[in-house]
Amino acid sequence: MTAAPQNRAGLAILIILVGMFSISLNDMIIKQLSGGYPLHEIVFARSAIGILIGLAIVQIEGGLHLLKTDEPWPHALRGVLIVTSNMTFFVALAALPLAEATALFFVAPLVITLLSIPMLGEKVGPMRLGAVAVGFVGVVIMQRPWASSDALDVSRWVLLLPIVAAVTYALNQLMTRKLGVKAKASVMSVYIQAAFIVVSVGFFLAAGDGRYVDAGSGASSTFLLRAWVWPAAGDAWVFLALGTNSAVIGYCLSQAYRLGDAATVAPFEYVLLPLAMFWGYVVFGDLPVLEVWIGIALILFAGLFVFLRERHKARAITRGYAARR
Repeated sequence: MTAAPQNRAGLAILIILVGMFSISLNDMIIKQLSGGYPLHEIVFARSAIGILIGLAIVQIEGGLHLLKTDEPWPHALRGVLIVTSNMTFFVALAALPLAEATALFFVAPLVITLLSIPMLGEKVGPMRLGAVAVGFVGVVIMQRPWASSDALDVSRWVLLLPIVAAVTYALNQLMTRKLGVKAKASVMSVYIQAAFIVVSVGFFLAAGDGRYVDAGSGASSTFLLRAWVWPAAGDAWVFLALGTNSAVIGYCLSQAYRLGDAATVAPFEYVLLPLAMFWGYVVFGDLPVLEVWIGIALILFAGLFVFLRERHKARAITRGYAARR
């Protein structure tokens, strides 16, 4: 008989709030490092540290034998999806203001709602479909299709990267609740960190010498393909903190969705957006432009409406969207 998911809402909410604060720190630090280090080096360093901490937690929670699974391919697919989501989002961070990139990523719950129709056989009524449409209007406004390319600070391809991250994360999140029935949060975190290590080593072997970067490369492509460099003495502690924080994020987000229904937990992830605005202003001096404020308002309204509607209908379908990091 398949075990039923746990439901400890209070503890799950507390854990998700810790995870959101950790994610906000993660994004702020990675944006700070994007001017001097390649993304794959940052990912490798934080995941190498994170996986060691994760393995220690697995040992405490029952032993390394827990890493053995009878569902390797679903876990591998989840790893590929979350790595793709992370990498595309982080590349966007190098060029976009923190709040804008985060807000664009918040389209993920709306994507999940749409994907639940063909993938899970969900019946989505006109009210939720209307909310999804409002959210996508917000995304379109933030993309500013009426503006010329010269009037934008970044290319339109960069503006699309958080959307790609949201779609791949949505696909990943549809798998998380099911896999979490059998696998502990620490185990799933280790699997994800291992996927990051494999991909970052692959990037190093293919582009670690910076051969694909030239003077005309944009901020995002330079961040992705810049040559590896040895961290400066002061930055070594930053990498250590980033890796430790990565382990906290992986554990908190997996554990929150194991312990609580996603329709209850996920609305609390919206605390990430004001945190992103706070760090964006305090650290980088960025404030959203009018179009971004309008888009943020529409996406927030749509996402919260979908969550509240789901809770009202007592659905138990995954609706989280920030477990990308």
